[in-house]
Amino acid sequence: MTIFGFRPAFWPTVITVPALVLLLCLGTWQVQRLFWKLDLIEHMERGLATEPVALPPGKLDAHEWMYRRVTLRGTFDYSHEFHMLAHSERGNFGYLIIVPMKRADGQGHVLVRRGWVPPELKAVESRAAGQVTGEVSVTGIVHVPGIRGWMIPDADPKANLWYYADAQAMLAQAGIQDAPLLFIDADATPVPGGWPRGGHARLNIPNNHLAYAFTWYSAAVVLAVIYVLWHRRRQRDQL
Repeated sequence: MTIFGFRPAFWPTVITVPALVLLLCLGTWQVQRLFWKLDLIEHMERGLATEPVALPPGKLDAHEWMYRRVTLRGTFDYSHEFHMLAHSERGNFGYLIIVPMKRADGQGHVLVRRGWVPPELKAVESRAAGQVTGEVSVTGIVHVPGIRGWMIPDADPKANLWYYADAQAMLAQAGIQDAPLLFIDADATPVPGGWPRGGHARLNIPNNHLAYAFTWYSAAVVLAVIYVLWHRRRQRDQL
């Protein structure tokens, strides 16, 4: 059978066709990711542009509320403080301090990521001034629970060491059953003693999918061109 003026060789074709299909699939996947990321960025910008609203009670859809600015009143339950490994915006190693808040309206609890502390302030007694008692108000941004990557180790609840934001496991550890599966990232409003330091929400969403799609599609074109040129040269040599 002759295609494009030459007869395809068996092994080059067997190798090239699956590779070409794979490259095209990867490019298409990146295009799909591009539109998903654009929708996510638009959703984030729309949520951040609105004025803070009171967080409704009950079991909320975390994805629907993601990146919404909300306010919340209640009391912190410091007996169930969680420490999650995290870097500051300057790249310094430390911990995110996550504390359940009992809502002032009596409608359950909410997990609040109060902010970041360096390793030397991980222990509660080293930042006692920041353990504010009584009813407080928090303004922050709603975030969904983290997704565990395949290289992320299991949490160590006994050592209170968490490697990703596993809201469900944290609530189970605290014995809390009346909280939605989301976090409130507290804003940068200072707390007594200065720690934990709020405003740690990561709002820069990288979007390199267009470049990745171009790379995969370009590789597919180059592979197809090499395949055709190799066969045409082979055919000329056989004449």
